[in-house]
Parts: sequence; C-alpha cells; structure tokens
Amino acid sequence: MRISPIAVALALAFTGVAHAQPAPAPNAAQPAPLPNAPQSFAPLARQLLPAVVNISTSQNVQARAGRPDAPETPQAPPGSPFEEFFRDFFNRNRPPGAPGAPGAPGPDAQRPRRAQSLGSGFIIDTSGLVVTNNHVIDGADEINVILADNTSIRAELVGTDTRTDIAVLRIRTDRTLTAVPWGNSDEASVGDWVLAIGNPFGLGGTMTAGIVSARGRDIRQGLYDDFIQTDAAINRGNSGGPLFNMRGEVVGINTAIYSPTGGSIGIGFSIPSNLARNIASQLADGGRVRRGWLGVNIQQVTDEIAESLRVPGGTRGALIARAQEGGPAAAAGIRSGDVVLRFNGAEVRDMRSLPRIVADTRVGSTAPVVIWRDGREETVTITVGELPAEQAAAASTPATPPGQPPRPAELAGLGLRVAPISAELRERFSLRAEQRGVVIVEVAPDSPGAERDLRAGDVIVEVQQERVNTVAELQERIERLRRQNRPSALLLVESGQGQRFVPLRLGIPRPAQ
Repeated sequence: MRISPIAVALALAFTGVAHAQPAPAPNAAQPAPLPNAPQSFAPLARQLLPAVVNISTSQNVQARAGRPDAPETPQAPPGSPFEEFFRDFFNRNRPPGAPGAPGAPGPDAQRPRRAQSLGSGFIIDTSGLVVTNNHVIDGADEINVILADNTSIRAELVGTDTRTDIAVLRIRTDRTLTAVPWGNSDEASVGDWVLAIGNPFGLGGTMTAGIVSARGRDIRQGLYDDFIQTDAAINRGNSGGPLFNMRGEVVGINTAIYSPTGGSIGIGFSIPSNLARNIASQLADGGRVRRGWLGVNIQQVTDEIAESLRVPGGTRGALIARAQEGGPAAAAGIRSGDVVLRFNGAEVRDMRSLPRIVADTRVGSTAPVVIWRDGREETVTITVGELPAEQAAAASTPATPPGQPPRPAELAGLGLRVAPISAELRERFSLRAEQRGVVIVEVAPDSPGAERDLRAGDVIVEVQQERVNTVAELQERIERLRRQNRPSALLLVESGQGQRFVPLRLGIPRPAQ
C-alpha cells in the first residue's frame, strides 16, 4: 500500500441483493432514521460546477541522455522477442531529430521538452482568486485555468505553502465568475454526505459522492497532517479540487489517496477547510504564510512517561523534550519535562495536535499555556513567535573541560555501560564541545536499554528531570528510584537527532557471581 498525490482511476460498481431482515428482538435498540437523505445531487451540481476549474500546467524539462520527447518505449522482459520489436517500432516513429530516431544525434545528446500535467481548483473570490494544491503547479513555467465553459485563462501564481500543499492563483477576466464559500470542517462528522468535484484524467467537471469516512488522519505527509478521509472517488486530476458538504460549502481540498496501485479504492484524503482557509487567506494577502512558533522539541506522552510524571488522565498532552534557548517557550519559563495540556484554550490531546494549534495562533499574540510540572498544573503566558524558515540549531549548554580517560561503569539491570565524557569519547562519538552528561558506551542485547533503542554515543542528560553530570550521580538517581519501588526511570537522552525522553524499565540487578 502507498499514499501518494492523487493518481490513476479505477471505475468501480457495486451490486447488491435484497433479502428479508429478521425482526428485531424485543427491547433491542432501533437505529435512528436517516433524515433528509438526498434523492439527487443535481441541484448542487448545477450550483457548484461553475466554480470548479481545471488547471493545466507545463514546464521545460531537460531530457536525459537517450530519452526522447516522444512516448517511452514499453518495458519487456530482457531477451524476449518483444524487446527488439518495441525498440524498433518506437524508434521508427519518433519525431525527426529525437534521440533514437533515424539520423538523430547520438545517445549523449539532450534536448529540452515540454512536460504537462493536469489538476483541479476552485474559485473562492469573484475577483479571480483560485485555490489548488501546491503539487499541481510546483515547478510550472506556465499555468492555465480552464473554466466550466472551457475558456482558458493564463493564471499568475500568488503564493504557495509547501508545508500544507496549498497554492493560490489569480486569473483576470471580464467574464462573470462564480465563487464558492468555505465551510466549517470541524462540523463535518463521520458519516456525513460529501461531494468531490474535479478534473480526473482531464475529463473536465466530474462530480463523485461519498461520505466522511474518518477524521484527523495522519498520513505522514507533513507536520500539520489532519486529513479528512472520504470514500468519494478521487483520481489523477482531482488534486486541488474541493470537497463539499450538503450546503455547497468547501470543507476540504482533495489531495491524496491510499491505494495498492495508485488508483482510487475509496480511500481519499482532503485538507480540512479550517486549515486551508487560514493558509489561503494569508497567501492571498501577502503571498506567504506566517505561523506561530514556540521553539520547543516535543514528544508523545507514553504510558510509561505518564506514570513517571504522574500525569492525570494518562497519555495526554505533549512532552517538552527541549526548550530552545532564546525561543518563545524558554522566555516564558517553559522547560524540559513540562507537559503541555492546553494551549490558548485548546486542549492538547497528543503530540501531533500541539504544532497545529500553535501554527494557527497569530504571531505576536499572547496565549495562556497550561502545563503539568512537579505533580501539579501551572499556567504560564507565552508570546507566540514566528516559525523561522529553518529551525534553529540545538541550544548550547555550558562547556565541559576535557576529562580523564573514560572508566566505563555498568548500570546494573539496565544493560548499559556508561562513562563520563572525555576528550577521547567526545572524538569517538562526535559529541559537541559543550556537551554535558554521561555517555553510553555499550548497550547489551535484549536489555531494557536495547528495548528503548538506546545506542552507544547517546548521552544521558537527566534522570527524572534531575540533571546528571557524573556516573556516580546517574547511579545514585537510579538506585533512589528502585528504593521507591518505581517501575521505570525517565531519562532525558541526547543524540545526533536531538533530545528525547526515554522511559527505561528498571530491571532487577543480577547478584554478583
């Protein structure tokens, strides 16, 4: 299975056989009737189709050596009779001068060619503003918007946002344009009817119907994934087209599908309108997006972490692994080990929800942040910064002078051998000059440390939110937790990928032999 930008289509039909249903048992719960089930979508089609546009793009690309600007030669099994047949047939039919054609330049010759692609979009303002996906127009030299009456208009690019895959175009025409309103995607519930309109395979305005299949899907396409899943048929060319509710309002932008072949199998994904509307508005106003930023590294609150920090309600909130020095969070007093429970009045359900909430918060505004710290809730006020184009490097810590040659010690029951940071270990593991903590030099297989993917070169910075600088301090913290009958120790570990909290199961030390 793969998730990809909207690709090829499969036409599917379903048939059913009616059969008698058994009588419900006495006192059995009766299903609620379906109110206002539509008999036809024709009235909505007449209202909405004029506002949905086809988008055609083209760009010059440099043909690679031996590759023509004519159709590719089909692939046949090497050595089969068809291999030579296809090669001869396509070479004879290439345009004059194309690589491989009779009298053409040698295989090293390269010629630019025009690549074209198709997509969809929709008009959000009668002045000519059009919304689509960024991947529809990415890299295009020329963009044309084709209206429902087949009028083609050259479009200018107003702005794009690669993080959410949204782009805004502008067309200028004397024709009267039809625009569609944004809807409230938060009101779209699983089971609601939805309509998708777009340009599959360049066929023009095509409507498909389905329901909202799921909400809040994370398809690993970006930091702000919060897709609406629908079974309305979505195929190649539908990218950038709208997903409508039954009031004719846009509740999503059709963007991706999940399929074993690239064709529609009824699992499509749309960007929620409440996210898209904010992005499109910023692009239309200034051509770029300003997002709120805290300057933190976060991670999920697992069962073990929740137990270690005694977070009420279990695995909720977002755990602060690091507050970047000089960032808005650090300036507000937020620190490593805090768990963000609510931000600006919105509940932080998990790690994924915090970046979306913060990104939608106005840059420069102040927001109350409810955190869990030292066994109780606290509220701090933060001034939201602007997300930089490139994230800042890891915050620096006080420098540590070169130490003596390392003397590894074993952490009994954990499968870890650790040592103080020395010049030798700093060079061996490429540690920062100012790195503080205790470095792991060996991890035993099938140990609690191996279970948590700890590796040689990782540096233990804190235990249970207390900083450790020596092996003795680390051992003392571990033993203290064992005396308290704690099942795990919460370590703050730093590696080349940054800092993360690791709940480490406290194994029982083996007696000396």
